[in-house]
Amino acid sequence: MNAWERLFWLWEVLFGITFVATTALILIGDDTTADKTVAILCLVGVGITYLVRGRGLIKGPDHEDTPWLSTGVLMVLLTAATFATTTSSFILFFACPVLYMTLPTKTASVLTTVAVLLGPLSSIVRGGLDQPALRILVPMTAILIIFSLLAGRYTTQIIEQSKGRAALIEQLEASQAEVARLSREAGTAAERERMAREIHDTLAQGFTSIVTLTQAIESEMDIDPKAARRHLGLAARTARENLAEARAMVAARGPSALASDSLEEALRRQAERLTEEAGIEATIEIHGPLPALPMATEVVLLRGAQEALSNVRKHSRATRISLRLSVMDGKVRLGVADDGAGFDPAGPTGGFGLAGMRARAEQVGGIVRCASEPGAGTTLELEVPA
Repeated sequence: MNAWERLFWLWEVLFGITFVATTALILIGDDTTADKTVAILCLVGVGITYLVRGRGLIKGPDHEDTPWLSTGVLMVLLTAATFATTTSSFILFFACPVLYMTLPTKTASVLTTVAVLLGPLSSIVRGGLDQPALRILVPMTAILIIFSLLAGRYTTQIIEQSKGRAALIEQLEASQAEVARLSREAGTAAERERMAREIHDTLAQGFTSIVTLTQAIESEMDIDPKAARRHLGLAARTARENLAEARAMVAARGPSALASDSLEEALRRQAERLTEEAGIEATIEIHGPLPALPMATEVVLLRGAQEALSNVRKHSRATRISLRLSVMDGKVRLGVADDGAGFDPAGPTGGFGLAGMRARAEQVGGIVRCASEPGAGTTLELEVPA
């Protein structure tokens, strides 16, 4: 609801006061009873026209079609009332604003001027051109016309501004609703991407390990039961860790590997697992004590190590891999180097891992560097603020 609609009751008060005051002036005037009766009946007609049609036009939308019928009835009633008794022109304090609020400005200005001139014309018709009262009535009419035009235009501008502000508020509310909708969609997409990275970096890799170990168990059951039992234990441990990761994801906690151990211990376990499961010699070097890092930064480093080791296991055909964790110049650097087949970093990878690692690093202001070439192994470096 705009300001004009909230204050419309004031306009209703003006209507009542003007109608009662005009009727009272007619009744105490010197005109004949017949003229007074005609004038009052015409005023009643003006009031009915306003209540039946004019009130709805004022409160309704901007005028698209000029309401000629109600305007014509109003002007006829005003003319008849004014010519019956000049005192009836007092109703113009109400009628002229109605014209401006229901008609285009130019049309309302013309009809307002005509309505104001009805008083002098009625006086001339009733008393002629030589009556002394015209010396005061004519300049007063000119002043009243100017005042009516200015006041009417001002009233129109106020109403248009109020409606314009109401339309602007509606547009802003619609825009806010659209922004909220887009924010929800963006949040949903971001959460979906985050869950995809989490599943890729944890559950998918764990299941891959379980599948690999299961295949090894099938081939070892008859020829090497001891190795089969060892791989069965690794598969069970991997399944338990995957279950813990799934529960942590559902509870929106950090990685289960960081729940009870430090980042250094979690990285050591990842290296040991690679050696146990894939037979790849993995070493880890940690230089200097690490500063207290935010959980988000530790998650990025751990997930980066997991992704790098997973790529080594699946693609590199490496026999040795080294992890190096260090602090330098306010940065924590995780380096992972292998002696595998390598690849062309400029070529398409078709995977989610490296892109996901870069996306994670960017979330904490970090970067990922990758150096590799076919046949020369791969060196990956993840750097995040300390």
